[in-house]
Amino acid sequence: MIWRYGNLEKEKYIPEIKSQLRSRSIEVPPAIYKASGIKVLGTRIKSLLFSTDVAIIKNTNAGSIIAVYPFTPQLSITQAILEVAAVPVFVGVGGGLTTGHRSIQIALQAELMGAYGVVVNAPTKNEVIREMKDKIDIPIIATVASLDDDYDGKLEAGVSILNISGGANTANIVRQIRNQYGRELPIIATGGPREETILETIEAGANAITYTPPTSGEIFATIMTKYRNGEPY
Repeated sequence: MIWRYGNLEKEKYIPEIKSQLRSRSIEVPPAIYKASGIKVLGTRIKSLLFSTDVAIIKNTNAGSIIAVYPFTPQLSITQAILEVAAVPVFVGVGGGLTTGHRSIQIALQAELMGAYGVVVNAPTKNEVIREMKDKIDIPIIATVASLDDDYDGKLEAGVSILNISGGANTANIVRQIRNQYGRELPIIATGGPREETILETIEAGANAITYTPPTSGEIFATIMTKYRNGEPY
């Protein structure tokens, strides 16, 4: 990190304190810190961990959690994640299989339970978003999977933040939407697995990056290999 004062330019030194028992944690890629961030309810957020695994959520340095999963949203899952997370949580409330009045009620309950925002899936109808906006006070985040999605209509209906998840085309989608709406529109986007793709997405105009961590099974596989080889853990 660089700071400037007059003609002087220096790199900030960041002291770091670690714990032996908590050294095995999920850290987001450092490139994410180059994003501008989005200020949500007073908290500046640059990184969002894409997970519903409470063990991983409890052991990460990510600035927030985006809890979206491919099943019907359930308040018991939302409650468990909110109880474990030490950072803001954005909760999936459906929009595809689960939609209409049910999604709106789930969104209202998520707000009352302490969520910082709700995430609606790409198929969510604009009239559902409009009614949801009338019912809740926290921001609505709409997932955009391609440029064919009606993100204009979603923003007009009451969406506050776009979440771009377009696979290999994510940076291009971000770039086009940023050029269309200027710097004022908050954009979250998937950054991909490498520092290079994360930086490309940020340079395209993303304010915050979602990061998909390794699974508990993948982490355990690495640990068990060390155990078998007698290596320090």
